[in-house]
Amino acid sequence: MFSQSPEHPKINWFARFERRYHAWRERRARKRGKTPTIVPFPGYGSEEWVRVLGRVLIVRPRRQTPEGELESVRGWRSFTGIPVSFSLVTVTVGDESFEIAADSGGVIDFVVKAKLPPGWQKITMSVEGEPPVEAHVLIVANDARFGILSDVDDTVMVTALPRPMVAAWNSFVIDEHARLPVPGMAVLLERLVRENPGSPMIYLSTGAWNIAPTLSRFLRRHLFPRGAMLLTDWGPTHDRFFRSGREHKQRNLSRLAEEFPNIRWLLIGDDGQHDDEIYTEFAKQHPENVAAVAIRRLSPAQAVLAGGRTLVNDHSDSPWVTAPDGAGLLDRLRDEGLIR
Repeated sequence: MFSQSPEHPKINWFARFERRYHAWRERRARKRGKTPTIVPFPGYGSEEWVRVLGRVLIVRPRRQTPEGELESVRGWRSFTGIPVSFSLVTVTVGDESFEIAADSGGVIDFVVKAKLPPGWQKITMSVEGEPPVEAHVLIVANDARFGILSDVDDTVMVTALPRPMVAAWNSFVIDEHARLPVPGMAVLLERLVRENPGSPMIYLSTGAWNIAPTLSRFLRRHLFPRGAMLLTDWGPTHDRFFRSGREHKQRNLSRLAEEFPNIRWLLIGDDGQHDDEIYTEFAKQHPENVAAVAIRRLSPAQAVLAGGRTLVNDHSDSPWVTAPDGAGLLDRLRDEGLIR
C-alpha cells in the first residue's frame, strides 16, 4: 500500500476503478456465502525476523481429476481470485502471534520479529476466523556468507515475457504443464544449493503474485531447488497504470543487501529483460554483496520474441559469465572457482 504525501496526490482513474471493481466482486462473493482464504508464498528471514508473504483472496477451489490429482490450470484462472483489501491477518510464528494488515490488493508483505532456527520453517496465517493456513519460510543463518538469486522468465522458464502478446499467451492461456524449463538450469541451481548448504535460494521475478502457486508447482515438477519467491502486483499505483518490473527488481536487490549485509550473491538472469543492466548497477553500488553474475544468452529467435537484447559493456569488477543454457553457465562458473 502506498501512502500519500501531505499534498495528497490525485490517484489515477484506473487505480480507483480497480479498487471499486474488486470491492464490487467481493460484495457479490460474500452475498453468495463465500469467505476469504490466504494463499501463502514462500518467504524468508534471519534468526531474528521473518518476512511474511501471502495474499488474501476469495478463490474457486480446484477440482480433482479421476486419478485424485488436482486439475491442471490454464494461466488465466490464476487471475480470477478476488483480492480482499486491508484484511486483518493473524500470523503465528512459534508461540507468538502477530496482527498484520494486507494492502489494497490483498497482498501480505510484512516483517515480524521472531526467533527461528536456520532452514525451512513452518508458520501459520489466518483471516476472519477461518482455519489457519500453513506457510513456509527460509530462515538464513547469521553466519551465511553466500546466496543464490535467480530471475525466472527466460532464465529458469521459457516465456519470452517482455513482448506483450507472448506475455499474455504465457500468463493467461498456456496450461501450466505445457511450460518448458530452460535446459540445464535446474541442474545448475541444484548443484549450487548442494555445494553451499544453508545458502539462501531466492527467485526474483517481474511476474504477478497470481502465478506464485503455478510457479511453485513448475519448480517442483522440473526439480528446481526450493526457494523463497519475490514477485509483484501488476495492479496500478496512484500515479501509473502498472507497476515497474525494473523498479521491483532494483528495490528487492537493495533490500536484500540491507537485510543480509554479509552475504555475497550469485546473480543469475538473462539478456532479454534488462537483468544485465540491473545487475551491473547493483554490483557497482554494492560490490561487497556480489560474488558473481551469470547471464543466460537468449537464442536469436528468443531474443526477437523478448524484444531484443540488453547489452552492457561497462560491467563491474565482479566475475561475469555468459552462456546459452545452464550447462554452459555451470562450466563458466566452474572456471571462476564458484562450483567444484
